Amino acid sequence: MTQDILIRAEQLYRYYSGHCAVKNVSFDVRRGEILGFLGPNGAGKTTTMQILAGSLAPSSGQVRINDFDLLDKPKQAKQGLGYLPETPPLYRELTVTEYLAFCARLNRIPRNQQAGAIASAINRCGLKKVSKRLIGNLSKGYQQRVGIAQAIIHSPSVIILDEPTVGLDPIQIREIRELIRELAQKHSVILSTHILPEVQAICDRVQIINQGELVLTDTIAGLSQRMEATSILVRFDAPPTTEALMSIKGVTSVEREEDGRFRLRYQPDKQDPVEELVRRTVDKGWHLRELTPERRTLEEIFVAITQTETSQEPVLL
Repeated sequence: MTQDILIRAEQLYRYYSGHCAVKNVSFDVRRGEILGFLGPNGAGKTTTMQILAGSLAPSSGQVRINDFDLLDKPKQAKQGLGYLPETPPLYRELTVTEYLAFCARLNRIPRNQQAGAIASAINRCGLKKVSKRLIGNLSKGYQQRVGIAQAIIHSPSVIILDEPTVGLDPIQIREIRELIRELAQKHSVILSTHILPEVQAICDRVQIINQGELVLTDTIAGLSQRMEATSILVRFDAPPTTEALMSIKGVTSVEREEDGRFRLRYQPDKQDPVEELVRRTVDKGWHLRELTPERRTLEEIFVAITQTETSQEPVLL
């Protein structure tokens, strides 16, 4: 394993009474990146996160963290791992400082370093003004911050966050996203979520899991290319025939809308029909009134992939 690869999952399977919840999942997480792990509810996200965190054994396959096998050398492997499950493991009757002191001892931080580790986690997670308050009296947003603080208190190289913004209001979501970006400066982050804007907002790379299988792996830049316009809406004062529009180079199909507009579909990796369309409009006197490129949204890509029958190879749209 190279130094840049902090976590490697190879051919993970997990069965529950004959049902395969995770099937042949393999991927790497590199130093300093935020990996978005995306999928619909029940797709296998949480099961995969639990396997990576060492709280659930795979039926087969291997996980290596900092080049330590998670099953053969669990203590060494888990030293480099911080984990926030979907429901934060908090003790509501403790104050924030008391709880983090308990977490410091659980992570075997030397006694003379515990105070510094607690102070650092409190500062980095913006908990200073609530450090003496009972966790049970904190808002959901602050409780999530406490959950993240326990995950980073021992300075792990990899942090796994399972649905960290579920149930938060828009302001709290924004604050947690900013915190995750800050954490990525010193750690690698695996972010499990089904919230699509979250992936675009903070991740460097995205993986989509569906029915237990990885069906897409791409960078955010690559995902943006998939969202490029594949159709345009046009309106004319003197509309041409459908056959005339189909004769424009690059156009693959023409649909007439009820409001009189036309939708022209084309393949973005081939000839863009816009230039010829505008030239033809002037030459033929069609009097173009509207030309609107239509971009595919991340939601449309996500739905297209997750509604496709599971295949052996990742789906490329």
